[in-house]
Amino acid sequence: MLTEGGSRSTIEDHMPPEALAFKMRDPQWCLKQAQDIGAACHILVQRLFADKIMENLRAAQGIVRLKQKYGATRLEAACQRALDFDNPRYGTVKTILQKGLDGLPTPEQTFDSLADSYTGHGRFCRPLHTLLKH
Repeated sequence: MLTEGGSRSTIEDHMPPEALAFKMRDPQWCLKQAQDIGAACHILVQRLFADKIMENLRAAQGIVRLKQKYGATRLEAACQRALDFDNPRYGTVKTILQKGLDGLPTPEQTFDSLADSYTGHGRFCRPLHTLLKH
């Protein structure tokens, strides 16, 4: 292999196993693993790769690796929660899993449970026709 003076080159056979494993887990591998976990995880990894692929590769690998510790079901729920709050980052998904927030209701479910208060079934609500008399 001919290289330019001062440039570096590494022979893959000389790389340690963990470095070689990192190199083999490219963006396509991460997307495939995320798809196997679920739709929300796949969308989250796609959003990570939408901007700066190589800078976000470690984050995507970390998200996929969280499956080993928390399982696919919890990871999928955490990814969905991160997407609901428009924060698709590794740190967000990890914090959601660590704090057990993946089991909490989604913002839509929370809003639906509060909807009775805002649709006229509140304890101190007055009928609308009594408020709009002129």
